[in-house]
Amino acid sequence: MIAGHYLPERNGDISGALAAFASRLNFSGQGVRLKLLTKKLQDDHNIFFIGDRHKGSILSSDDGWRKMVEMLQSDYDGCKNNYVAEGGDDIEAIAPDDKRFSPEKLTEKLILAQIDDAIEERMPIKDYYLYKLEGNHERTKWRDGLITQTICQKLGVPYGTYTVKLTVNDKWGRLMYKIYDTHGHKGISSTADDPKRRQANLQLTLKRQLKFKAADCAVMIKHHVHKLIVCKPESELYLTDDGKKIQQGYTSWGQREKYIHPDARWYGLAGSFMKLYGNDLSGYAEVAEYDPVELGFLVLKVRDKQIVELKPICLDI
Repeated sequence: MIAGHYLPERNGDISGALAAFASRLNFSGQGVRLKLLTKKLQDDHNIFFIGDRHKGSILSSDDGWRKMVEMLQSDYDGCKNNYVAEGGDDIEAIAPDDKRFSPEKLTEKLILAQIDDAIEERMPIKDYYLYKLEGNHERTKWRDGLITQTICQKLGVPYGTYTVKLTVNDKWGRLMYKIYDTHGHKGISSTADDPKRRQANLQLTLKRQLKFKAADCAVMIKHHVHKLIVCKPESELYLTDDGKKIQQGYTSWGQREKYIHPDARWYGLAGSFMKLYGNDLSGYAEVAEYDPVELGFLVLKVRDKQIVELKPICLDI
């Protein structure tokens, strides 16, 4: 059974099964749209930005997922108010007619069963969710229904579509800050030979891709690329005078303005749970000559209503 619906034989026709599943749920394909959400949170809280689980792939790290869940359900840096925002690609969703399809690389070949598994493993943490986004792997199956919307409905968590803006208020309804979060589409890479230049190039590319998307968001997050990158706000020295002597200062902005300068925002690329190499098999990332990346996610740390840090969490597994 999948969330109360009949699960066809796993060796059956995937396209037909998904079509029947979508028909029962009365879903149809839709275009990408921006979702606006609002949530009241405690003055001290942590938000775990996770994504790209790719459930169904043998290269997806179950140990990494379990470690994330354990951290989510424990105090993080002295604070127990933890929340999760998931950025899509919950399942592998690669069907036999896809050029990347290879049975030996899948723990579960039927997409309907992958959906079922995704729902089941999120049930213990469903109350931590602020929202879930749709990823490109789910969206390629839009003709057969909205997979992510189905998962969200069964979990009872807000569906953020492909891109969401979240307004975070305090318990009185007063603005603390806003988040822009998208699954994303564009790649982020650098061929620089020096590691410092390469890291700077990755950060600047991330910032350039996101900075015009939402002027009032202090936190801007992207997924899809499977890399862990954080670009922090930057302050610069400036000089003025008071008519008698030269004075120095540093550029600074708050986190609640209608327009927040791009240099004052936190930018993050939220990692993944997908390994590059498997035992005695080659995944499509290996075949495409992708470089190794750290598995993990991001944690936004907020204390006394102020954003303190956006930290990459590397899963050493």
